[in-house]
Amino acid sequence: MHDEDEDDRTYAVVVNDEEQYSIWVDDREPPAGWRRVGVSGGKRECLDHIETVWTDLRPLSLRRWMSEHATGDEARA
Repeated sequence: MHDEDEDDRTYAVVVNDEEQYSIWVDDREPPAGWRRVGVSGGKRECLDHIETVWTDLRPLSLRRWMSEHATGDEARA
């Protein structure tokens, strides 16, 4: 186990089909259902990238469902 302050490993940002993000140790293949997005670096750098791009934490399937079932004011929001 690595101490957070001493963690010098390289990580990769990964995403799944629901557009949920995570980090994965760069020298390992991501788990099934996850793919690399092309960003790698230190843990903080990767987490900062995720914070920038993952602005809606709802899974993609929920966002689609809500969009399909939106009515009136909800659809314009």
